Amino acid sequence: MDTVKRLMVITVLIITVFQTTTVSADRIKDLTDVAGVRTNKLIGFGLVVGLQGSGDGKDLPLTAQALKTMLSGLGVSVDGPVSDYDLGDQMAALAAQNAKKELKLENVAAVMVTAELPPFAKPGQKIDINVGAIGVAESLRGGSLIMTQLRGVDGQTYALAQGAMTVTGITANAAGSSIQIGVPTSGRIPNGATVERRVQTPFDTADQIVLNVRDADFSTSNAITEAINLAFGSGVASAIDGVSVAVMAPQDSSQRVTFLSMIENLEVTPGEPPARVVINSRTGTAVINRNVKVTAVAVTHGTISVNISATNEVSQPAPFADGEAVGIQNADIEVVEPMNNMFLFQPGVDLRQIVDAVNQVGASPSSLIAILEALKSSGSLRAELVVI
Repeated sequence: MDTVKRLMVITVLIITVFQTTTVSADRIKDLTDVAGVRTNKLIGFGLVVGLQGSGDGKDLPLTAQALKTMLSGLGVSVDGPVSDYDLGDQMAALAAQNAKKELKLENVAAVMVTAELPPFAKPGQKIDINVGAIGVAESLRGGSLIMTQLRGVDGQTYALAQGAMTVTGITANAAGSSIQIGVPTSGRIPNGATVERRVQTPFDTADQIVLNVRDADFSTSNAITEAINLAFGSGVASAIDGVSVAVMAPQDSSQRVTFLSMIENLEVTPGEPPARVVINSRTGTAVINRNVKVTAVAVTHGTISVNISATNEVSQPAPFADGEAVGIQNADIEVVEPMNNMFLFQPGVDLRQIVDAVNQVGASPSSLIAILEALKSSGSLRAELVVI
């Protein structure tokens, strides 16, 4: 009976350890990226029309030039000669003025259009685009982007953008007061661009697939290599360095996709991150991971505050004296230095002990940042100090 109980206890322990390992493991999909499979940035210059007088107007000649160029490409002559109509001088001048008034540049705005081309995007697919004013336009609300070419870094056109904009920001002015909610000079067009060209990737033609670890770590690269070789056989995967793992893949594209999907769902236990302390001095935020250690050191932290209070008084002359009232300013200066206790860090203390010791002396977030920076300068902090 004792033997049976022991076996049951051992079985429960094995199951508990297995479940704990499974929970702490991560999928290879969440730890790596496939080399060559990435997005591509696109950019283009365009015009937004249909605004209610909130466009660039005549303050930006670039808008007028771009509009004239676009209309010329559509066969519309903006600056056509008036003398061809056989009119008198006065009628010709009036017609010229009316021709100039036909284009209201207050309803047009020059914008930059940006987008990200997803990997494996095919011609005909739709992508989202972002639109932002580059001139003096006050708002793009209610405008429509006319056809704009989106180019890649190589100068080739990969998508065409056009459509009505979605602008969440709004601004209003009245009686000398103004209110603005959000940013009315930028907007977004969901599915606003159509892909026209495909970006070639080495995924279909490469002899092997390279997995790049997002957080460079030799332990993680080794764990991924071992997991793949354990599942598919020795020699299938080989670690190139602390970032890349090369995997032999089938030549058939369908089999390659199936093989990669199986690899992505394998679970591995990544290596522990290096000891790191991240400090944001602007917001007073300090983040310490659990691997941070300090050597034996004594720390005290205090601030000296100086309070100066001024009292304005008037000195009056004696009665029946020939004198004038004189203003006098009296100042009281007080120097306060709090009595903060010194706390001692033993060699190899962990994160909890550091936080407890700092909290005991009532240190503020800014004081904690100063203490951590001083510990790093003294060589007692066994961690990388990152200031953002």
